This record gives sequence, C-alpha cells and structure tokens, in this order.
Amino acid sequence: MARALDLAWRGWGRVAPNPLVGPVVLQGGEVVGEGWHAEYGAAHAEPAALAAAGDRARGATLLATLEPCTHHGKTPPCTEAILAAGIRRVVIALEDPNPVAGGGVGVLRKAGVEVALGLLADEAAAQNAAFLHNVRVESRPFTALKLATSVDFRIADASGRSRWVSGEEARAYVHRLRAGFDAVAVGLGTARADDPALTARGTPAPRQPLRRIVFDRNLELPHTLRLVREQPGTTVVVGGPSAAEGRSRALEALGVRVMRAPDAAAALAQLREDGIGALLVEGGGQLAGELLAAGLADRFYWIQAPVWLGDAGVPAVRGLPSPPLADAERWRVVERRALGADTLLVLDRR
Repeated sequence: MARALDLAWRGWGRVAPNPLVGPVVLQGGEVVGEGWHAEYGAAHAEPAALAAAGDRARGATLLATLEPCTHHGKTPPCTEAILAAGIRRVVIALEDPNPVAGGGVGVLRKAGVEVALGLLADEAAAQNAAFLHNVRVESRPFTALKLATSVDFRIADASGRSRWVSGEEARAYVHRLRAGFDAVAVGLGTARADDPALTARGTPAPRQPLRRIVFDRNLELPHTLRLVREQPGTTVVVGGPSAAEGRSRALEALGVRVMRAPDAAAALAQLREDGIGALLVEGGGQLAGELLAAGLADRFYWIQAPVWLGDAGVPAVRGLPSPPLADAERWRVVERRALGADTLLVLDRR
C-alpha cells in the first residue's frame, strides 16, 4: 500500500478535482501490475494497473489507495474493470465519501470479491485532504498555509527583506507544491515586499493556470507589480466593502478582477463559488494569523531555514490569540523531511 501511495503522487497537479489514486496488483506476493490516475479525464488508476498485469490479474489481489468508483463519468466504472479482470481480493486504504462515485465496496462484495478496508487510511486521507474536504465542506476551499521562516519564526529581516530565507531545494519544492492547488494567495504586504509572480515553474506543470489572489482591504496594490503587469487575467484582488470605487475600476481596467468581502471567511466562500477548491496561502503574517485565528486553515507547510533573524525580524504570524497551554489546539504531524539545508514540517488540523 505504501507503494500505491507513492504511485498516486504522480498525478499531483494533473488530476484535480479528481482524487489522487494509486493501485498495485499482487499475484502470489509478486507485483504484476501498477498504475496511477495520471490526467483528469483520462483512464483511471485501477484499469491502468490491471492492463499492466494482463492475464496475471486473474485470482490476484488489488491494493488501492481509494475505493474504486462505481459510476460512468468520463470513463467507465473501475469496479467493472476489477470484476472483468477476475480479481479475487481488494484491499482499500480509504472509502470514497463522494455519493456519486462511492459504493465500490458494496458492489465488489456483492459480486463475491473479498474486500478489506483501512490499510494506511491516515496516510491516504492526508494525501487526498483537499479532495475529501471539498466533498464534505461546501462553504470554502481547502486552505493551506505555506511559510518559509527562520529558526525563530521570522519571515523577513528587520528591513523586510525575505529573499531568500530558504534555499534552492525548498524553493523548487514550493513550485511543485503550487501545482497541486487551484490558486495561490498573499497579503498586500507580501505582494509589495516580494513582487512575486505566484506561478508554478517546474515539474509538474499545473493542468490549469494558477489563479493569483491578493488580500488587499483598501485596494492599494501597486499597478507596477508583476501580479498586475503579467497575466493580469489570472489575478484576483480581494478588497473590503468600503474600498474606494475608483481604485477598483483602475485595477479592473488593467485586467485584474476585484472581489469584495468583509472578512476572510466571506472571501473564501466567494472563492469557492468561483471554482477554487484548493487554496495555498503564502503569507504574510497578518493574513496567516487571521486565517488561523478564525479556524480557516486546514494545513500548514512550514519550511524552516537554519538562520536566526532576531526580535526585529518580521513575525511569521501576527494577531493570533494566546490560549492557556491546556486549551491550545494541537495539530497532527503529516510529514517531516529535509529540503537541502532546510526542514519541511507539514501539519494538519485534527
């Protein structure tokens, strides 16, 4: 199943809003077929693995990271392919909560296939966190924070310089990370200080161009920034209800879309209605603090660089309440690993 999860990652950035799926076919303890969902609208993962196994799939065991689908969508049901191949046993990490596609366990058991559930379920759920969130929560996108900080949790030095806190391997990781999201967001301060492009440059290329979001209450985004000058049609500026109408018209005249919302929760609701199912927020500290304080962040990608920036450095999070230790929210560790000299820690809300 660990191998199946590794295979599923190969669809990152290419299959959303579908889930990441990886299957492995075992015959007599030997791997005879592998696959993954590689592209939205293309063949699903299970038929790909079964095709690789060929005749050796008959009587074999299929391991899948997600319950095989039962519906006719862009492709036929995966349960039909499993039954046609003569699979004897299916081991599934996670049931599919989608009412349209789910139910594969029942279909397979009714046909006489032995089914086991729950192997590496936590790992599978973390892998498809955005997909699971969007099935269960309609009010906002899956929202992840990504911050690159010093050891003492600063995102910039005393003069506001943040290029570069982290190293090359960490920056390459972030470009890959962005490819799996629908949009990348920053606050006005980060946009001004860094003049970011907020694009995914590397492999994989995202299936659709990333939308770039700027939270800018008073619509003060300088028109000279790359977010306005380069591909302005992919940029959305979220302003407050009282922001000057003239500033809104000026941005819209340059091709930027302006959205108005009284707070972060209302903004996220509008972004979800606009088709954004997964949002990556890359700072700054005030925006990160607002999302965390309101319980609107689902995941935290923390890249920690081995550097100290001191008390005058810019805090990574601002405005976060300070509860007693006994009442503080404890998040779940999903991943820890090195990115060159930097360290990645991925946390999920419980």
